Amino acid sequence: MDTSPSAVQAAHDLRVGVGRLRRRFREVTDRRELTPSQVSVLSRLGKDGPSSASAIAAAERVRPQSAASWLGALEERGLVERHQDPTDGRRQVVSLSDGGREFLEDTRRSGEQWLARALQERFTEEERRTVIEAMSLLERLIEV
Repeated sequence: MDTSPSAVQAAHDLRVGVGRLRRRFREVTDRRELTPSQVSVLSRLGKDGPSSASAIAAAERVRPQSAASWLGALEERGLVERHQDPTDGRRQVVSLSDGGREFLEDTRRSGEQWLARALQERFTEEERRTVIEAMSLLERLIEV
């Protein structure tokens, strides 16, 4: 089956638009000088819960040494904590600290506040409703 020109255009526009929106979110949120990789690890721990360093490395598709470096920097900043694995005393488990949870919440809140203000200032009510409808369509792309 051939891909229609409109599907190709929509895919391109969506990829470019999402990339620009992600960059803008990074600009408007206080990342406390964390790298994108460190923020990704925090987000993963916030979403998936405690994990081992090796599992984090596998999920992020990096070498264990890279993940260990990120985790060390996050631990120094008080954003993650390490504990002995209750099921395997040889292993450590990494989890968000209270500071890490606060960082994620602050980042999400500031990003959403910026976006809500931008939508309010730049879009009409009808255009905002169109965005809401488009988002429900886009959800079908990620349904499993």
